[in-house]
Amino acid sequence: MAKSLPVIPGPLGVSRRRRWLAGLRRRTYPTRVLLGEFLPRILDISASAVLLVVLLPLFLVRALWSQNQTGAILVQTPLIGRFQTPFQRLSFAGSGRFRGLAVWLNVLRGDMAIVGPRPVRATEAAAVPVDDLVRFVVRPGLISPFGIRRRIGLAHECESAMDRDQVYAQTITGDLGLAARSVVSGVLGGGGIPREMPPVINFFGIPVVNTSMHEAVDWIIANATGTTNKHLAFVNPDCLNIAWQDAAYRRVLLAAERVLPDGIGVHLGCRMLGLALRANVNGTDMFPILCEAAARERLPIYLLGARSGVAQAAADNMVKRFPDLKIAGTRDGFFLPAEEASVVDTINSSEARILLVAFGVPRQELWLERWRDRLAPPVSMGVGGLFDFYSGRIPRAPVWMRDMGLEWLYRLMQEPGRMWRRYVIGNPLFLLRVRQQAKHPERFPLPDAGVEHRAPPLPTDSYQ
Repeated sequence: MAKSLPVIPGPLGVSRRRRWLAGLRRRTYPTRVLLGEFLPRILDISASAVLLVVLLPLFLVRALWSQNQTGAILVQTPLIGRFQTPFQRLSFAGSGRFRGLAVWLNVLRGDMAIVGPRPVRATEAAAVPVDDLVRFVVRPGLISPFGIRRRIGLAHECESAMDRDQVYAQTITGDLGLAARSVVSGVLGGGGIPREMPPVINFFGIPVVNTSMHEAVDWIIANATGTTNKHLAFVNPDCLNIAWQDAAYRRVLLAAERVLPDGIGVHLGCRMLGLALRANVNGTDMFPILCEAAARERLPIYLLGARSGVAQAAADNMVKRFPDLKIAGTRDGFFLPAEEASVVDTINSSEARILLVAFGVPRQELWLERWRDRLAPPVSMGVGGLFDFYSGRIPRAPVWMRDMGLEWLYRLMQEPGRMWRRYVIGNPLFLLRVRQQAKHPERFPLPDAGVEHRAPPLPTDSYQ
């Protein structure tokens, strides 16, 4: 058997071609740095100049309208830009449409870029953590990753951390991708049209709490130290379609202390009702945030449901991520009706404070309601297929699809035989029913306010 030749470290162990490529990279490094610095700026100047020329008549009309309304053409908003240098963001004075077009003058003169972190006020800039100050190395942008997610209610992560990651990973291709995602999220998010944002939204007579992800997690943590069992439920268009015709499931939702909005379909339904949704408070995105908070507060969690080993795998992955997290126990969802009382006893003896049940809708909600008086954990909730995602059994949609509200399409492509009815038929049916409610709201009254279907107002201007 022939012996393999030893690998010689250093230049002698590298082929001539690889040495030539390494030398080329060293020689072209200054050029590549300059291109990385100036090419995005050239693209910003070109795009803004073309837009200003093409839309010049509109700019002139809007300027005359502002002058007629207020006696001034432009207003200036003081913000913090690149290298924490103050600048004035421009907009047309007065009210009406196209006020924001003047910001392209900021892009042309270099105050802002098309893609970059959100421009912030001085108070917000002072609140940025030291580790995330790299966001000020680049120009603030008209389009930011946080802004894209906020439009469709998915801005659950810390904004400054998202800015930091975007700066470190920024490329021309990535910026073009963000611009494309911004168009889609802008359409789904309602194009920035202001709408009423009530604390509770009525869907078919079911009160859905209009809240943020972090407020919802705070509610769970606060109630997990109590003594009474409180039921939290998530509803997406499929759930609301089931509640339309399933009286038992509907009664469970009405009896729950909180019903939270899950999915882009609910977001679109709010728009059809002329309302705005604060956030897409889905269980899948909530799970790691909840685990982090539970670990911090030393609150044990019990995971019940899914296939054999799936709940345990999800628990193991979360403990790796949050070492202080206490998993009180796990069990799959396959047991006989005669075993239910024993399962409840096992959960109670585990001293869990939060119970997550993954049986699927509506079985999980009906089961929780049936055993509500005997379950010891103060907070319980149905979470659908959540364990499958966090165990690694089923991959989630790529971030770019989630940012555009297309996670449902990814699920449809994964399991078309099982999901086609829910999405291809169910989503349009849900929107038709919302339209019916919008035309005849008197047919869908909310129940008397006897439970906790309410949410506090959120701050309108904060840097997470």
